[in-house]
Amino acid sequence: MAVLEILEFPDPRLRNKAKEVKVVDNSIRKLVDDMLETMYNAPGIGLAATQVNVHKRVVVMDISPDQDQPRVFINPKITPASKETKESQEGCLSVPGFYEPVIRHEKVTVTALDKEGQDFEIDCDELLSVCIQHEVDHLNGKLFVDYLSSLKRQRIKKKLEKQHRQQS
Repeated sequence: MAVLEILEFPDPRLRNKAKEVKVVDNSIRKLVDDMLETMYNAPGIGLAATQVNVHKRVVVMDISPDQDQPRVFINPKITPASKETKESQEGCLSVPGFYEPVIRHEKVTVTALDKEGQDFEIDCDELLSVCIQHEVDHLNGKLFVDYLSSLKRQRIKKKLEKQHRQQS
């Protein structure tokens, strides 16, 4: 396994739309393992392949308190399971150090493939619902900052660009 580089906003590669995985093979399973190691190392609770510059529809997450219950979603499709929405604070490994309120569906149903390529469906609420919606947004080239005002988004962009210049 390997820790992969996580792209940071405003990197334009984060805007690429991920392509569907045709076959869950050893290369996809290795990607999943590397993504899990990267996510745990960061540390984070979710990671989309787009964030590590792999434009395939693969998401990993682990919202368990001890981070010992990894979940894998390959080709995830989300269906709102309720009309209710909820605002919650979101952060992102690609937008480090920033947490902002975002409104998401309170409950969603997700269909996907697991690490072995088997179909499954899961009903999600609370943090799992927020996390899967956030990660699927990544697969579609969207970031949580896109839900913010343009002024707030520009401020975050400028701060991160300054940090990147100082690190170079």
